Amino acid sequence: MGKKPNVWVSPREDGWAVQHEGSQRAGTVVPTKDEAVRAGRETAQREKVELIVQRRDGTIESKDSYGPDPNPPKDTEH
Repeated sequence: MGKKPNVWVSPREDGWAVQHEGSQRAGTVVPTKDEAVRAGRETAQREKVELIVQRRDGTIESKDSYGPDPNPPKDTEH
């Protein structure tokens, strides 16, 4: 079995999208970033993958890994 796709929280004109990496369609679209991050975190934890959150301008704000990581980060962001 291949690597599971990460979960992205991305801005859209109609709110914030939560979708799997490489997917054409969002699994969820919600009005606020907080709601999207909450939904994305639940999905990433359940599927043991990384959550990648973007800012409104499309740059990456944060990454949180919920799966087994052979090279864990040395930072203390969370």
